[in-house]
Amino acid sequence: MHIAYLVNRYPAVSHSFIRREIQALERHGVEVMRIALQERGAELLDEENLPERERTRYARRNGVSALPIALARMSFTRPVRLLQALALALRMGRRAQRPLPVHLLYLAEACRIALWLRAAGIQHLHAHFGTNPAEVAMLVQALGGPRWSFTVHGPEEYDNVQLIKLAEKVRRCAFVVAISSHGRSQLYRLVERRHWPKIKVVQCGLEPAYFAGAGSSASTAPRLVCVGRLCEQKGQLLLIEAAHRLATRGVAFDLVLAGDGHLRAEIEASIRRYKLQNLVRITGWLSAAEVREQILAARALVLPSFAEGLPIVIMEAMALRRPVISTFVAGIPELVQPGEHGWLVPPGDVEALVQVMRACLDAPAGTLTRMGEAAHKRVLKRHDVDERAIELVKLFEVAIEGGKCPS
Repeated sequence: MHIAYLVNRYPAVSHSFIRREIQALERHGVEVMRIALQERGAELLDEENLPERERTRYARRNGVSALPIALARMSFTRPVRLLQALALALRMGRRAQRPLPVHLLYLAEACRIALWLRAAGIQHLHAHFGTNPAEVAMLVQALGGPRWSFTVHGPEEYDNVQLIKLAEKVRRCAFVVAISSHGRSQLYRLVERRHWPKIKVVQCGLEPAYFAGAGSSASTAPRLVCVGRLCEQKGQLLLIEAAHRLATRGVAFDLVLAGDGHLRAEIEASIRRYKLQNLVRITGWLSAAEVREQILAARALVLPSFAEGLPIVIMEAMALRRPVISTFVAGIPELVQPGEHGWLVPPGDVEALVQVMRACLDAPAGTLTRMGEAAHKRVLKRHDVDERAIELVKLFEVAIEGGKCPS
């Protein structure tokens, strides 16, 4: 089986799950061509990403100078297909999140990618994210390319379903993957009942090496770690408010925010306003190895998200035998069971967050160890990347053969 994966930017520090998925597919005999629309400008940090960068083709490499050539070739070889794809791009550009010229750029990218796929004999194209990669994949098929599918992660896709025309993409693809049952339900809302069988749940996974060597004993340090992009949906501003309340009540703790993002300045201002500089620190972007070290040094991961898909970092913390403090949001309750693997609170409830953070900080080592072991077993059972890859292989096989996904 020879397929292609299409992502907006690849490889990327925040997209390690895509690398894991591709490598797991290759372990099961699938040949995977990597294609990205844009090349990462920032340092990749993780050594695992360096070989992936060398293996990836970039539609916009060296600017967009190659795109007019691809358009010209397509106009000579498949003029009718190009006109059909142009009509589709124009429809996608009406009342859309991006202006019309951007959708015409997507069409040019699709021309270049379609030529690559034809030359390589690619049998199926899979995109990650329901935004521009899914649109480009859809245009590739309109140009005469192979059948296609895509994975929806959320929450951004679900926040903009009309502007990105997510329902149209679901109707046109061979199948669509949701990473949780909650995600599947959101896709059910968008399309007619006859399209539901093509919507499949395939969870993201961790490679076996990630589970190996995880510390079996709990950390007794009064430290909590929050790993993620510093943005509104992750709830870090609420977390700082909770930290302030803990501090005023005389609770000893150390809070690490591992990550970076556009909200950093506002979070730092909040830390200064509450005089928490000695209790809370922001690390900036970290490599995967450094994130692992931060999780192992903490007694629990805290992620008070307002909106999510199903965070990979929760899986990683559980694999490392660390309990999780998070919220009843999206796919999180499907993995984390309160009292068994950590604590969940209603999103936006700062006092509830304070109470569970204190409960975690007060918990004896035996309780944390028990939760950590239960978390490790649960994520190993549900999120082994090789088992998830086998599920994907079966879906790809059906799509390549031209059949319909079983209900």
